[in-house]
Amino acid sequence: MNRTIKSCCSRWLRKAAAALACAALAALAAGCGTAETEPPVLRVGVALYTQDDTFIATIAAELERMAREEEQARDLRINLSVVDGRSNQTTQLDQIDSLIGRGCDALCVNIVDRTAAAVLIDKAQKAGVPLIFFNRQPVAEDMLRWEHAYYVGAKAEEGGVLQGRLVLEAWQTDPALDRNGDGVLQYVMLEGEPGHQDAMLRTEYAVKTLTDAGVAVEKLASDTANWKRGQAMAKARQWLEEGMGDSIEVVFANNDDMALGAIDAFKQAEEDLPLVVGVDATAPALEAVAAGELYGTVRNDGAGIARAMLDLVLALADGSDPAGAVELEDGHYVWLPYRAVTARDLEEKTP
Repeated sequence: MNRTIKSCCSRWLRKAAAALACAALAALAAGCGTAETEPPVLRVGVALYTQDDTFIATIAAELERMAREEEQARDLRINLSVVDGRSNQTTQLDQIDSLIGRGCDALCVNIVDRTAAAVLIDKAQKAGVPLIFFNRQPVAEDMLRWEHAYYVGAKAEEGGVLQGRLVLEAWQTDPALDRNGDGVLQYVMLEGEPGHQDAMLRTEYAVKTLTDAGVAVEKLASDTANWKRGQAMAKARQWLEEGMGDSIEVVFANNDDMALGAIDAFKQAEEDLPLVVGVDATAPALEAVAAGELYGTVRNDGAGIARAMLDLVLALADGSDPAGAVELEDGHYVWLPYRAVTARDLEEKTP
């Protein structure tokens, strides 16, 4: 084991050794081996920016499921402590302090404000607790502050590119998409929260993919809806009340919840649905794709994120090189691929 990994996980190993020693003494006291030893406990803190986000809640559920499977496969108990930051960075910082104080051996953090990553990394480093960010990527400079700070997620620009390709394919194959016949694609954009790298890059690259392909585009409106279905519905309803209903040919949404909110608004107003695309491939979104209401989405691999985080935690806990458990890029990053999903893809998977 190299020195850095040994240093990072030594606290957990000491705790496990102590637990085993106590169990052994208990067995001797009970009659030399008649009592069963307790398995070591791995304590993992999971800090979410909010549990109200459908995709983030899915990752947490997958992590819990996989942890239970690992318990069955290993002589190990995995205690997950999941906390909800309620979209407040101060609240999340307090929660991280509490998780560290309770003796967590690793932290998985879906950070509220990516600009606060340096503070979290410094806290984790001081406590010797590996820190795994997921789905909300800190700036690269902060990730270099400590060798045991990691990030698991997908590259946001790839999600935007795939969204753009979905729309490009439809534009090139379905003349009816050009509602007014002017040869220009009129669109609206529902963006995630301001300053979030996924929102900025998905927005930029979705449109850039079209313009790079020579498609003339016109942005009719854009607004932030903070990843929320209800907020997106309210924004789209406002656009419809302003008389844009017949002009909107495409709705880009930075995630599925906002895409579904836009669909809700059009259905409530009894307006013809434009082409709508989202990101994440959540269960409700896939139902909307199958129903023909959501044209397509981009699969963000929530189960893959959970698997990579758990593999990292387990490798660090037993003193293994994390690069042997996951594919690490630049020593800090685990990148998962996006994949476009349309009704055609769902039909191909149906037996």
